[in-house]
Amino acid sequence: MQALSPVPGSLQVDATLGGGGHAVRILEANAPDGRLLGLDADQAAIARCAVRLASFGERAVLRQANFEELAGLAPAAGFERVDGVLFDLGLSSFQLADEERGFSFRAEGPLDLRFDPTRGRPASALLEELDERELARVLRAHGEEPFAGRIARAIVAERERGPIASAARLGALVERVVPTPRGGRRRTHPATRTFQALRIAVNRELEVLPAALAAAVDLLRPGGRLVVLAYHSLEDRIVKRFVAAERRGCVCPPVLPVCVCGHSARLRPIGPSPAFPTAEEVAHNPRARSARLRAAERLAA
Repeated sequence: MQALSPVPGSLQVDATLGGGGHAVRILEANAPDGRLLGLDADQAAIARCAVRLASFGERAVLRQANFEELAGLAPAAGFERVDGVLFDLGLSSFQLADEERGFSFRAEGPLDLRFDPTRGRPASALLEELDERELARVLRAHGEEPFAGRIARAIVAERERGPIASAARLGALVERVVPTPRGGRRRTHPATRTFQALRIAVNRELEVLPAALAAAVDLLRPGGRLVVLAYHSLEDRIVKRFVAAERRGCVCPPVLPVCVCGHSARLRPIGPSPAFPTAEEVAHNPRARSARLRAAERLAA
């Protein structure tokens, strides 16, 4: 919240409402007349936050939408220029606890993994449709899974016995085929990277993030803040490169004698880049241990 620095009367965007924790703190900080536009692709999150934020009245404007729609949605909701945009790219505790969505490796419910179950195809369909080579590619590209080939072969063999329809079945399968590390202790469940890869694929997370970041910068007033919390290197790399590109002026190839791109710097990084959670924060919320925060301030045009 310190990086976002919401002040009374400011207009803020929470592009990933989740459980509404950030939204509450923003609305408390920008009182009495500041407003918040809150987005989430998950209808359950919108319904939950509508109740949690009800006491803030019309100051809280909620929309069910993926943040890839930010460029058009924000002006339509009365947020043509804003003072801050927050992206918290992690899964919410509510999603992990929802047995019907399959975000947890132990969930007996359907292997879905979509933030918006009305869009796209579930992860179970992906497992049925992709061949071994393509499955391995998805696991490597979106999960950085070192045993992608082994897991892909196991999935293809397993689906011959019947569809891998539940998260628990996939989690158990991956746990069987991924070797135990030396010492016999695992820091995380062996299916963590597989579930991450499938979730990213079905929700197009890495595909839509750059456009959402660009839309956020377009919306920011000079002095406004962009704050992004990422939880794995793939997302963080996109954010890092985006901020690096926007802090530069000319992006023309060095061989050109004069600038023809017309690009000017739009962002100034703020604080450590990235910033990591403190030991106290991790003790309070163990899931924050992998969080990386990057913040930047919008420069004048």
